[in-house]
This record gives sequence, C-alpha cells and structure tokens, in this order.
Amino acid sequence: MIDLLGMWPYFLHLLIYIGIYAILGMSLNLITGYTGLLNLGHAAFWGIGAYTSVLLVLAGIPWLLALVASAVLAGLAGLLIGFPSLNLRGDYFAVATLGFGEIIRSILINWSEVTRGPLGIPGIPRPEVMGFVFESNEAFLALVLALAFLTYVFLRRLTRSSFGRVLRAIREDEIAAQALGKDVNKYKLTAMGIGAGFAGIAGGLFAHYITFIDPTSFVLNESVLMLLIVVLGGMGSLEGSLVGAVALVLLPEPLRLIGANSDITWLKTGFAQVRMAVYALVLLLVIIRLPQGLLGEGRNRK
Repeated sequence: MIDLLGMWPYFLHLLIYIGIYAILGMSLNLITGYTGLLNLGHAAFWGIGAYTSVLLVLAGIPWLLALVASAVLAGLAGLLIGFPSLNLRGDYFAVATLGFGEIIRSILINWSEVTRGPLGIPGIPRPEVMGFVFESNEAFLALVLALAFLTYVFLRRLTRSSFGRVLRAIREDEIAAQALGKDVNKYKLTAMGIGAGFAGIAGGLFAHYITFIDPTSFVLNESVLMLLIVVLGGMGSLEGSLVGAVALVLLPEPLRLIGANSDITWLKTGFAQVRMAVYALVLLLVIIRLPQGLLGEGRNRK
C-alpha cells in the first residue's frame, strides 16, 4: 500500500516545480505563442535571473530587490538579443536565440571569478521577505503559486489588450500588420523583453529553492522543455501553458518510480534512457493527435 502521507514531500517538490515551469511556459508563450518568434534560448534568461538573484543576495541585497533585478537584467538580455535579430524570421531567429543561449552558458562556465564556473554556487539561502524566511517547502510553494498567479494575471491582461491583438496580428501576418501602420519591431522587442523578464523571475525562484546552481541547469534541453510546454498546452494560450507545465513535470514521474522500484537490473541502470524515449514518444503522439495543443486558440474557437 502506498504511503501517501510519507510521499507528501515528494508531491510538494513536484508542485513547486510545476509552479516554476508554469511561469517559464507563460513567459515563453508570450514570445512564441502570441508573437510567433521561435525562441530556443529561453533557458539563457532563466539562468541570468538565477545567477543575478543569487549573487545579489549573497552580496547582502534583500531578496525582493534581487528578484526585481533578476527580472530587469533578464529583460535587458531579451532586448539585447531581440534588437539585432528583429529582421530574422522563422528558423533564422531560432538559430540566433540558440546561439545566444550557448553564449550565456559559456559565460556562466568560464567567468569563474563570479559564477564559480562548473563548480556552481552552493549554500544559496531561501528567500526572506520582511523578516519571514520561506524555509519550509510549504511556505515556498505558497510563494511560487502567488508569483505564478500574478504572472498569469499580468500576461492575461496584456494579451487581451490592444497590445496582445497586435502580437497576434504579427504572428499571423507580419506584412499585413506593417501595412496597417503598426511598428512591428517595437512590438516584437517589447514581447521579448517582457517574456525574458518573467523567465528571470522564474530563475530567481528556482535558484533559491534548490539552493545550488551551476551552468548545467540552463542548457538547450531546458529551452526545449519550455517550448514543449507551450506547444503541448497550446500556442497563444496561457491556460495551456499551465496545463503543459503540469503534464510535462508529472509525465516522467511514474516511469521514474517504476525504474527505481524494479528488480530488473537493466531497467534500473538504463531506465533514464528508456524514460526519455517513452517521454518523447508520448509527446510525439499527443502533438500528432492534437497539433494545436491541448488548449490552443484554434481549439477554443470551435
């Protein structure tokens, strides 16, 4: 019989991860789902936010100010990559963001005087707000859910405003949007900055939750996972990003438990590869059957 009470810390850990990835998914959806910019370097903004928050807190800056700085610096990084890449479309923009992600990863690895390189930064303190330390995972979950909710509310209002309608117009037909007198580059650049800023907030939460970061946490695989959250949940759907985060965080877990509890040697030793293969197969089947995602805009109009 499964001891559900004993598994509560495990479920709590998954819920915190769902909240963090929900913020990442919604932030990337603004860039890719609403604006149509294929971003393969979103993990770079996540990493910038994480390292900024950690370094500032360790230098004595209050956590809330460090989190705001994480959002600002990650947002500026979004503008930095967005500005020279505005005239690139489709695969070319994706390659540019991919290269930017690799540049950031290389900086994190090689700027060892600041980031400690491959050794990473251990002993990261939990967030503290007005004297209250979010030491327990229950308290940290409340913090993550609160910030995820605020992210959802802000982006929902933004995407349902005239600004959001212009982003959809750019996604559907950029030339037509220009013909209507819209400054397409300004809108795309703004979307990049805002989306990157929220990814920076998620990075600050992630770093102070696991209390250790190194460059391997912010690699291409993470950018692909964020993109899968957007695609699976539905392009142009914030609610879809929430569903996608839940699905992609929880999907590997039953397979992980099967491998850990199995008496078969090859299943234990090679289950990580088997799990990822099954993971990819399930995602492929879902995307084939539901090309617009679980809650994509096209499905919502039916």
